[in-house]
Amino acid sequence: MAKQKSDPNYKVIAENRRARFDYAIEDDLECGILLEGSEVKSLRVGGTNIAESYATVDDGELWLVNSYIAPYEQAKMFRHEERRRRKLLVSRKELSNLWNATQRKGMTLVPLVMYFNHRGLAKIKIGIAKGKKNHDKRETEAKRDWSRQKQRLLKDHS
Repeated sequence: MAKQKSDPNYKVIAENRRARFDYAIEDDLECGILLEGSEVKSLRVGGTNIAESYATVDDGELWLVNSYIAPYEQAKMFRHEERRRRKLLVSRKELSNLWNATQRKGMTLVPLVMYFNHRGLAKIKIGIAKGKKNHDKRETEAKRDWSRQKQRLLKDHS
């Protein structure tokens, strides 16, 4: 990850910070996104949201549903729909694994982060996750609070 941060082309576009709180992420997968021209320009400017979105496998294809990409103001004639379904690009083997995880194991496909990779291509990282119950969320929060408190104690005493 450190190599990607120093790369001038690598840029995080949107992050779903709530996903790790609401879901237990078991695995993640990098996918390409099929975008229109005005969507790519809008992503470069900013103004996208993947917090309420999810991925689904329909008819042998992987789709990103309910993601928001702001309209690009300079595109007069060829504007894109802000909340359209966007096709995600994965290999057939990965697609079958995702289908098995969602249909047989009851997992959810949650977008974690959308970014431009080192080559300048838009990518999205999908997490294969299981929903957390309320007591699991409280436990995670308690662990996080304790680790913060521990860091403060170590900092004060050293």
